[in-house]
Amino acid sequence: MVDHLQIGVIITDQDGYIVYVNETYARFLDIDPQKAVGQHATHVVANTRLHIVARTGQMEINHPHQFKEHGFLVHRVPIKEKDQVIAVVGLVLFDSASTASRLAEKVSFLESKVHLYEKELLSLRSTRYTMDSIVGVSEKMQSLKRQAGRAASSSLPVVIVGESGTGKELFAQAIHNASPRRFYPFVRLNCAAIPKELFESELFGYEKGAFTGASPGGKPGKIELAHHGSLFLDEIGDLPLEMQPKLLRVIEEKDFERVGGTSLLKSDFRLLAATNHNLERMLDENRFRMDLFYRLNVIALQIPPLRERPEDILPISRHLLLQIAQDCGFAEVTLDRRAQEALLDYDWPGNVRELSNVLERAVHYAERDSIQISDLPRYLFKKAGVVRSAAPRPLKQIQHCAEKEAILRSLQETGYNKARAAKALGIHRSLLYRKIKQYGISPHHPDLKT
Repeated sequence: MVDHLQIGVIITDQDGYIVYVNETYARFLDIDPQKAVGQHATHVVANTRLHIVARTGQMEINHPHQFKEHGFLVHRVPIKEKDQVIAVVGLVLFDSASTASRLAEKVSFLESKVHLYEKELLSLRSTRYTMDSIVGVSEKMQSLKRQAGRAASSSLPVVIVGESGTGKELFAQAIHNASPRRFYPFVRLNCAAIPKELFESELFGYEKGAFTGASPGGKPGKIELAHHGSLFLDEIGDLPLEMQPKLLRVIEEKDFERVGGTSLLKSDFRLLAATNHNLERMLDENRFRMDLFYRLNVIALQIPPLRERPEDILPISRHLLLQIAQDCGFAEVTLDRRAQEALLDYDWPGNVRELSNVLERAVHYAERDSIQISDLPRYLFKKAGVVRSAAPRPLKQIQHCAEKEAILRSLQETGYNKARAAKALGIHRSLLYRKIKQYGISPHHPDLKT
């Protein structure tokens, strides 16, 4: 019966010597089944592991194996008597060699596609920042980075506290990217940017016809979109009070209903939250629920402001200048010694965000590939108590610098609206475009990618 099955069968004893080969397997190997009996399996089947299974007693199911340049899936099953291996059965479970080959090639192809899609998912659906994006040599930042690394290995809620501009979302993205959820979505929701009456539909989604103006097909909410991934609630301190018990229930139960819906939906998400508020003070003022606070505050990361870690100012500046130069297609941009001193003397109330803005402006003002003290904004020196001086420059160069500064300031004040900026400067819009091109000024807001 076994000889007529379209399945390859081979049996060895406990030492790996062949005791039986069926006709199907013998034809495929192009051997005489009678002559194969008594030989060691390694002399008959290339790369066999039958003798290894005999030695270890460990079953191998659906293992890939190469026969004549074709891939197959095989079983190797130890036969035991009183816990001792007495034989091993090898099976090739396909109706023909061609079928086996096609299936094995398809498995190999699909595996390669999975690896490719994993890489694409990581780049398209995850985040810009990783743990390597967190720059800082101070002990405070090194310790915080270690805490973030430990937080990434769990699925517990994380609250990131820090002043505006310290990099709270950077830490949230880095934690997500270092976690097992990195191949799934990182979904953001700024609690301060959503009107109170729309917050519930943004968070939970809504069914069709749930309210006037709703999308005809309904819409999934942020919680639903974050399934298997991370939900980042920025400015959690601005979460409406009436929404807080609803969020608490979702965190605890991981189920919810869309607005206007009746069916219960599930979402396995990891919650990351950030705030620049003192949540404990908000508890005392009854502006934040105590039960939600303790549910969120399982892992707390406190990012120190830049003024408390001045040793990080220059490393962060170099990192930001490298990014700015790459984005603008410039050569490497460095900081002059006096410019470095000015940065170190300033207290940076806007933290890293302000430092980034100052360096972006300085790169546009700079006449060379090294930022001088004269390229930095004036307010920097007033607050830092630094007197800025520079070597005399030609009148035309001073005129160009003043013109460039006026154009950049006008663009910033009008939100980079070229028509309004030209009107404020008293020039035609076409002349403004020529000046923008002449001075190498970015015509777009720094936060916008073109």
